[in-house]
Amino acid sequence: EVDGVKHPDAGLKKIVVGKVVSATPHPNSDHLHLCQVDVGEETPRQIVCGAPNVAAGQTVIVALPGARIADNVKIKKGKMRGEESLGMICALQEIGFSENVVPKPYLNGIYVFNEPLEPGSDALAALGMHDAVLDFEITPNRADALGMRGVAWEVGATYAEKPHFEEKPLTEGDRPVGDFLSAEVKDAKDAPSYQLRVIDHVKVQESPLWLQKRLWLAGIRPINNIVDVTNLIML
Repeated sequence: EVDGVKHPDAGLKKIVVGKVVSATPHPNSDHLHLCQVDVGEETPRQIVCGAPNVAAGQTVIVALPGARIADNVKIKKGKMRGEESLGMICALQEIGFSENVVPKPYLNGIYVFNEPLEPGSDALAALGMHDAVLDFEITPNRADALGMRGVAWEVGATYAEKPHFEEKPLTEGDRPVGDFLSAEVKDAKDAPSYQLRVIDHVKVQESPLWLQKRLWLAGIRPINNIVDVTNLIML
């Protein structure tokens, strides 16, 4: 049973991707920065930003004058400490994200995309916010529907369609798992099958944007690629 449908982009508008061309200290403040930000126009916009983590070269979320952000706040042109500001560089919370899903490095500052995006393009699309999020009420007898694949099969049965799951080929290495670790099943009755797979040469780092989107839309905070992929396969 569908308990609710959420639209993360509801009420938001004029929020684009920006590239911080430069970020210099504000002449009349000890914590503000004067930023020149490329938002896909002929010349960069000057935006005053108070985030401690803003820096040149970043790809960021920008609310343009006339934009609507979280809590129906409207962004206007203005001056901050005597300097013109033509927009706002946003934190995820300022466009409606719960603090519970914001990656910890960005809890107290602006969000920085970890991959190149076109300045002026739709930031909400890049963040996955145009998707609808469905909340399901699962009855105790339908444990098979506690994951996304189970729900997909149920929807397929409702509409007489068979769901398709993309399968990616897995390249096996030459060394057996026993070279890396060992395991023993104490009771084959309780654990008739126990399977292990070793993945090596993995660098722990921030997850790609596509993976972060899948998690925060499901209400899960992205941590790093290792933690995130284990959370993804549990969805």
